Amino acid sequence: MGSYEELAGRLGEFAAAREWERFHTPKNLAMALAGEAGELVAELQWLTDEEIRAALAEGPLRDRLADEAADVLLYLVRLCSVCDIDLVAAAHAKIARNERRYPVELARGNARKHTELRRLPDSSDGGEATAD
Repeated sequence: MGSYEELAGRLGEFAAAREWERFHTPKNLAMALAGEAGELVAELQWLTDEEIRAALAEGPLRDRLADEAADVLLYLVRLCSVCDIDLVAAAHAKIARNERRYPVELARGNARKHTELRRLPDSSDGGEATAD
């Protein structure tokens, strides 16, 4: 198992050896990423949660999901490389923002969007306040 940097480097070398850099524009890579995400979703479409669990246990679905997930990851890594985005740093920053937007005491056990979470009334603020 290699590092993110090794993966990004190998992917860049793969594209360079084939002279694909001119095709790897942010727009094209984002569109390819969306297409691959659609293919990942299509593997699960119309299956119930029970059918998915059973199919994962049998193996072939897991293999197809692994291939599609790898395609999504590869296009995302390539897009971030082309756009000079540190994907790992961006992911850590996003988690930090989400920790503020979804405080544990308000978000635990529900799937509400952060704008729908409400603080419980307490004596310090005199009522409900929206979570940031």
